Amino acid sequence: MATAAQHIPVAPADIANTVIDPKAYAEWDSLLDTFEMLRNDMPVVRIENDELHDPFWLVTRYDDVMRISKDNKTFLNNPRGVVFGIKAGDAMIREITGGSPHLVNSLVALDAPIHPKYRRLTQEWFMPKNLKQMEAEIGELAVKTVDRLLAAGGEGDFVPLVSAPYPLHVVMQILGVPEEDEQRMLFLTQQMFGGQDEDLSKSGMADMSPEQITQLVVGAVADFEAYFAKLTEEKRANPTDDVASVIANARVDGEYLSDRDMAGYYIIVASAGHDTTSASTAGAMMALAKDPEQFARLKADRDLLPGIVEEAIRWTSPVQHFMRTAAEDVEVGGQKIAKGDWLMINYVSANHDERVFENPRQFDASRSPNRHLAFGAGAHQCLGLHLARLEMRILFNELLDRIETVELAGEPKRANSSFVGGLKTLPLRFSAS
Repeated sequence: MATAAQHIPVAPADIANTVIDPKAYAEWDSLLDTFEMLRNDMPVVRIENDELHDPFWLVTRYDDVMRISKDNKTFLNNPRGVVFGIKAGDAMIREITGGSPHLVNSLVALDAPIHPKYRRLTQEWFMPKNLKQMEAEIGELAVKTVDRLLAAGGEGDFVPLVSAPYPLHVVMQILGVPEEDEQRMLFLTQQMFGGQDEDLSKSGMADMSPEQITQLVVGAVADFEAYFAKLTEEKRANPTDDVASVIANARVDGEYLSDRDMAGYYIIVASAGHDTTSASTAGAMMALAKDPEQFARLKADRDLLPGIVEEAIRWTSPVQHFMRTAAEDVEVGGQKIAKGDWLMINYVSANHDERVFENPRQFDASRSPNRHLAFGAGAHQCLGLHLARLEMRILFNELLDRIETVELAGEPKRANSSFVGGLKTLPLRFSAS
């Protein structure tokens, strides 16, 4: 007896456009409205936008995103891209790499058995016990950062003054990149992750085609690789106590990492360790600037600080999605997913799922438990999560010591980005303690 074919829910064109349009992620409230509707009505839905993009399944509920994140055997990172993009961009990348869909062969693009071997190389370095030795150095960077903010004279844009340079300084110090090269790293990071936003990519990309934007990112990756190839030579000749030395001298199965794999390792630490923490830091500051009572409570009771940090990371969700590929036929949220299908796990939606988070759009520093998915879950959980929390705690301690009042001095603006997102401007008015 024949069984009835499964009804495949396909998102209406306007919804499909919202999900993939970088500009939609800058319109935060309307984006959250869209995801709320999808979670309630079409929690696993097919996105079939146009000829430029391959179709995929959008997964919006927390429980489904958590399940996919933890099941790394059924849902793979490697066969297809882990970040959503255009078909022409995928073809260009495969041509450049000799068939791989990943321009950067980093930890996020690897599956077992290679992934755990590579992750173990630096995992111990990023654990709290080791990071504790860096607290004094990070504290010095926090002091200098707040000095720069106060030198602005009571009003300024928090993003270029504080939230962008501070985590960049920290991660470059960890990598062993000289201070004089930090601006180059910032520029390349902005071209890689800010390619969808003209203000961030600084490239005049408003007039560029999607293919040209892809080429921009390709160029940034090539510059990164050239820089870190030179750094590898230095760290092998004269190793120091930093992550770059660990990567340069690491061996897996008795062999050094290939040039491409080593470059991918450097790039993921340099770029992911910067933009994401920057976004969460700005998000926390915006929330405090909008809520003077919460700011005053935090100044008086620093035990609240871990809650502020965790809620900022959930509320901001800097990494907004990753893509996975089904390794076999499987069911997700009542929908049958075929082997080879592409899925988008959307962290913005999962972290605002009212089934898990009460009043999810409200910034609540006392939220407990706060089992957000902003760092992912399972084998691919963010390597630098302890570092991000430490950086933010140290910086906000310094800010709270030295700032008496803070308020918005204009309308904050979010980046046009469907991948790594957050505030690109945060105008503040403040007074020193």
